[in-house]
Amino acid sequence: MKSGGRRPILRMMAVRLGLGLFTLLVISVLIFLAVSLLPGDIAQQVLGQSATPETIAAFRRELGLDQPLALRYLAWIGGVFTGDFGRSLANGRPVSELLAARLGNTLFLAAYAAAIAIPLAVVLGLLTALWRGSWFDRLANTLTLSAISFPEFFIAYILMFWLSVYMGWLPSIADPGAAPDLVDMLRRALLPALTLVLVVTAHMMRMTRAAVLNVLAEPYITMARLKGASRWRTITRHALPNALAPISNVIAINIAWLITGVVIVEVVFVYPGLGQLMVDSVTNRDMPVVQACALIFACVYILLNLLADVLAIATNPRLLHPR
Repeated sequence: MKSGGRRPILRMMAVRLGLGLFTLLVISVLIFLAVSLLPGDIAQQVLGQSATPETIAAFRRELGLDQPLALRYLAWIGGVFTGDFGRSLANGRPVSELLAARLGNTLFLAAYAAAIAIPLAVVLGLLTALWRGSWFDRLANTLTLSAISFPEFFIAYILMFWLSVYMGWLPSIADPGAAPDLVDMLRRALLPALTLVLVVTAHMMRMTRAAVLNVLAEPYITMARLKGASRWRTITRHALPNALAPISNVIAINIAWLITGVVIVEVVFVYPGLGQLMVDSVTNRDMPVVQACALIFACVYILLNLLADVLAIATNPRLLHPR
């Protein structure tokens, strides 16, 4: 590819990156405003009803709540850039320590679900494209559409009742404990991972099917079939490589959802991840932790969406080989 062909791609990537950073800045403002404008006095709720006005005023000064809203935001976002998210109001520990202890569990669960969902969705998408209009195609579409029609907590409770309570195969509580081995951790996290798999597989499968069928309508696919290539070879060798752009895009978006959409699943299965920490912190009015969790979820979602945009641009044949 000539250097002249690279410039439009690099320019579009730079624009996407700039928009992503601007979006993240706007979201950080919205998160801070949403937390700051919650009803009730945080200092009063943390110290209790028996606290004196002098104690409450001193505590507000210590937290910086007596400062203007704009200054408080600048102090908070400045600390975020240096890795300082403040201290928890519940136990006084640095928020960064609490996040580090939980973020790894959330990433593990998302990676576990993605390792099952991505190959399953791609294979199902290829098979439904191969046998388009068959009973297998109709059955796969019906089952996957039914899975995404139900909310995550409903699927979670159904799986918990069936695989844990009724069959007794898996534990209903996904807490891996202090120092589990990998096999035990995979077993305990299987139920929440299956819940996430059922939710995201349908999107990726249908996009794979649609992308492959769209490529199969191209003239060079007809030429390959006329030369004697089997339908499966035509799909895997010719259609799939040319359909990778939309498939990789939807995979990146669904991975972003896996990481940011685990809150309900973690709460249902009492999984010690970032989503569970965020819900507990909302209950305890631990606002520094809530702000940090929300910002991390937003950052991961935006970065993975940026990755999806970059992959779509970088694999676009019209941009890679301009006339």
